[in-house]
Amino acid sequence: MSLVETEWLDKNLDNVKIIDCSWHMPLTKRNGFEEYKIRHIPNSIFFDLDSNSNKKTNLPHMLVNKYDWEKIVSSMGIKNNDKIVIYDNSDVLSSCRCWYNFIYFGHDPKLVHILNGGLSKWIKEKKTTTSDLPLINKSRYKSLEKKELVKDIEMINQNIIKPNFKVIDARSRERFEGKVAEPRKELKSGNIKNSFCIPFTSCLNEDKTFKNVSELKKIFHSCLNNVTDKNIVFSCGSGVTACVLALAYSLINDKYLPCIYDGSWAEYGLI
Repeated sequence: MSLVETEWLDKNLDNVKIIDCSWHMPLTKRNGFEEYKIRHIPNSIFFDLDSNSNKKTNLPHMLVNKYDWEKIVSSMGIKNNDKIVIYDNSDVLSSCRCWYNFIYFGHDPKLVHILNGGLSKWIKEKKTTTSDLPLINKSRYKSLEKKELVKDIEMINQNIIKPNFKVIDARSRERFEGKVAEPRKELKSGNIKNSFCIPFTSCLNEDKTFKNVSELKKIFHSCLNNVTDKNIVFSCGSGVTACVLALAYSLINDKYLPCIYDGSWAEYGLI
């Protein structure tokens, strides 16, 4: 199971590596790292989603290369056999993108988890927070890319001509249907031909916890006849909320490993 509950983490703070991956949409004018420095779960390490993305492209949140990933994770003091719990305090559940990154670079999926409900649920339950920054001992992390877990624009276009996988878009239905303008001015409105839409918010409860398996199955049945299908690729605006859908789908299909169109609409929608 990809989720852990706050009660479990509270009892295991010293037994896992904890990552705060809070990232906020630019329009919110919030800074994840500044908020982390004020309040975070004890022992948690901050993961900067922007800084830890590919800087050689104008596209947001693209995967770094294998060697850069090893440097990033080694600087966080994380080892290959560590059990990891990732959380955020974001409306877009940015922790799921970090979860995907670890799995893509070969960390055992059974060792990578998301804190259900994130920091907001933790605080609401009056569990301990701190402003103390952890002491980090660098590690020698080694990665192994699972390149089958990412799609590029050529693969997406080839799939339109000769279908091999289904593409599910995590954006709002209004954006998917082109009824509203995209937040990025350089992008046209609309969607990838033959793709489906499941807004990532539909998989969440009001408190940002994930809906139960029965509810999630009904949601995914809206565009999938078979929820054991592994040929599913998720897309969104910039590769973040696609990972929320990927995690939600993994909750009902434990054989599914997250596969993401990394460029997402930030690339496909370029005018």
